[in-house]
Amino acid sequence: MTATAYLAGPDVFLPNAVAHAARKVEICRRYGLRACPPLNEDVETAAKALDIWQAIYEKDIAMMERCDIVIANLTPFGGASADAGTLIEVGWFLGKGRPIFGYSNTTESFEQRMRRQFGEGHADLGIEGFHLPDNLMIVGAVHSGGYPIFVPSDDKARSLDALDVFEACAAAAAHCVADRKAR
Repeated sequence: MTATAYLAGPDVFLPNAVAHAARKVEICRRYGLRACPPLNEDVETAAKALDIWQAIYEKDIAMMERCDIVIANLTPFGGASADAGTLIEVGWFLGKGRPIFGYSNTTESFEQRMRRQFGEGHADLGIEGFHLPDNLMIVGAVHSGGYPIFVPSDDKARSLDALDVFEACAAAAAHCVADRKAR
């Protein structure tokens, strides 16, 4: 049985979202995973009796129900942290006890991004000084299954749509899923 991976992340907002998702699906296929990217190109059909936002939500929840794991793009989006919708999806998988794999295309720590956003004079805000790739709760959720958040290994930040760190994460996810099945 092939494991099914929900591909969470703000990638759906890219201008080339469908083509980008197809590349991610192909990478997952090469590692033996079936990928489910939550694209919204069919949302008009699904929204007959619902508001479009509600149709997207229900479609994505149904898709997550069918998936064994999540691979989440945790690259900061719209602020110092990962996309809010992506974090809800990660929390959903955490609540279901399903493996969470995450990656970020940035090399900056959450603390560095927060200091840049608020300025050095805001040390009294209690900005996390843990040098983590994102907020400690996000890192903890991903680590709860024993997996790290994958980041660029060469200290060079990538764009939101770069795929090398995603590929490393997908390869590790496939390896971990195979190990679980072998037990």
